[in-house]
Amino acid sequence: MSQKPSKIELENISNSNISASEPVSASKQQVKVWDILVRVTHWAGATGVRANLAFTEEGSNIHQFIGFTVVALVMIRLLWGLVGTKYARFSDFFPTPTRVKNHLNELKAHHVNNQSVKVEHLGHNPLGALMMFALWGAIIGLGLTGYLMESQVLGNKDLFEGIHEVLASSLYLLVPLHIFEAIVMSYIQKQNLIKSMITGNKTVNKTE
Repeated sequence: MSQKPSKIELENISNSNISASEPVSASKQQVKVWDILVRVTHWAGATGVRANLAFTEEGSNIHQFIGFTVVALVMIRLLWGLVGTKYARFSDFFPTPTRVKNHLNELKAHHVNNQSVKVEHLGHNPLGALMMFALWGAIIGLGLTGYLMESQVLGNKDLFEGIHEVLASSLYLLVPLHIFEAIVMSYIQKQNLIKSMITGNKTVNKTE
C-alpha cells in the first residue's frame, strides 16, 4: 500500500500551487538621470536664493556675494546644458512647442481618462523645462541689475533697482510653483522627483 501524504506535505503542495498562480510584478531598475554637477548646482542655487530672499539684507556684502555666486552656478549649469551628460543637455529637454503640446495632451489624458502618464521624460518634462528657464532667467537678471545698481556704469540706479525688485518678487511666485509642480508630477508619474534630484536616480520598469 502507498503511504498517504502527511498534512505538512499537503500544505506545501497547496502553497506551491498558490505561488505559481500569482502574477509576477514588473521588475524595476534604477536609472542614473541627474549627475553630480546638476544636483550640486540645483541645491546650492536653491539654498542661495532662499538665503537672499529671506535672510540677508539687500545691498549688503553677503547679499551680493551670495547673489553673484548663484549667478555663477546658473552659468555653469547653462554651459553644462551644452556639453554635459545626456539628461543635462538642452537637446534632451528643451521645451519646443511640439514637446509642450504632447506633454499637455498626456496630462489631459490622465485627468480625463485616469490614464497614467508615461515616464518618457526621464529628464525635465517640457513644463518643468519652461520653469527652469524662467528661474534661470530671473536669477541672471537679478545678478545683472544688481551689478548695474552698485556700479552705476549706466547710471539711472532707480530704474535698475525697480527691475531688480520685480525680478526678486517673481521668485516668490516661481519657486512655490516649481515645488508644487514637482509634487504634482511625482503623484502623476508615481515617481519621487524631489528624491531623485538628491540621489540622481529614478526607478522605472525595465521595459521602459
